[in-house]
Amino acid sequence: MKILITGTHFTPAQAVIEELKKDDSVEIVYVGRKTTIEGDKTPSVESRILPELGVKFIPLTAGRIRRFFSFWTIISFLKIPLGFIQSFNILVSEKPDVVLSFGGYIGLPVVFNAWLLNIPIILHEQTLVSGLSNKMSSLFADKVAVSFEKKYEFSKKKIIFTGNPIRTELLKYNDKNFQSRKNVTSQKIKEFVYNSKNSSSPLVLVTGGNQGSHIINETVEKSLDEFLKLGVLVHQTGDSSFKDYERLKEKQNERYLVEKWIDGNDFGFLISNTDLVISRAGANTLTELAYFGVPALVIPIPYVNKNEQEKNADFFEDLGLVKKLLQKGLTSEKLLKTVKTAISELKSLKEKSKNAKKVVIEDAARRVALETKILGEHEY
Repeated sequence: MKILITGTHFTPAQAVIEELKKDDSVEIVYVGRKTTIEGDKTPSVESRILPELGVKFIPLTAGRIRRFFSFWTIISFLKIPLGFIQSFNILVSEKPDVVLSFGGYIGLPVVFNAWLLNIPIILHEQTLVSGLSNKMSSLFADKVAVSFEKKYEFSKKKIIFTGNPIRTELLKYNDKNFQSRKNVTSQKIKEFVYNSKNSSSPLVLVTGGNQGSHIINETVEKSLDEFLKLGVLVHQTGDSSFKDYERLKEKQNERYLVEKWIDGNDFGFLISNTDLVISRAGANTLTELAYFGVPALVIPIPYVNKNEQEKNADFFEDLGLVKKLLQKGLTSEKLLKTVKTAISELKSLKEKSKNAKKVVIEDAARRVALETKILGEHEY
């Protein structure tokens, strides 16, 4: 069976790919972004990781309707027809038995053309609120797998509850296995974490997800010396045209470690030893934090469809996992004050955060993989 996977939400896709690869009869092809965003030549995470996993990666030039205007808004809009033409040709060439989409502007043209070609389609929704692309894609999908037990806007006949897949490296994180890793990054993170424990300072992880967050990076940078008086920081900057990593790397010291990206094995070790996280409010990030029970201060992206990230933050705030900070009016002083308060309340926050694990479905990747294979075996 050949399964074509697509979409812009790569973290849950990676988890399902790892599950599908256990079946030797399954061939996987991934259609995704070559770069992270328009106008930025930084390679996407999927284009870097998938070849290492032995998965064929096919870049797709797709466009989208952006929610803020710039030169790249026009360029992106003009790419929309190209994405539909390219995805049609890819599907005809690859002849998959089933398409699994993880949403976003990359997934929509693939899903639409799969429907035209009578290829079965399963869509996965990671968030609490469906975005425009997933809402449109759901019209053509045979099944829609959802992450939470709540009311969605999709057709009830199509909905199946699977949960949000978590990367295998995190679900099966084992400290003994991690200790055997000899690569430079793992050794560096290991040494930094152990040094932080010896200093008795709380360990704070700053992350904007795979892509990083320029706003969070800048906000932390402005008061970096003050932040380092409160705790030791691991800062995952992402890789972008803003050159945050290159700039912040120059400020590294024994209390401040900077990385562009942290892989699943290293992240498992790091998050197991982290006291507090500063991050965006993406559903995948919050699901992983809920699994480990690590409290977080989250700054939702304000310009996404239907305030998706803010609603994610509200949901997990009710569970006791996060405290929400709005990007509007955010200053380094305000963030610093919030971090200081959180550190003073760490014991209580850690206890509350354990409650969030109840919404995590640990075998979500297996469920999505199974539903995908069942759909692919049907004759249409």
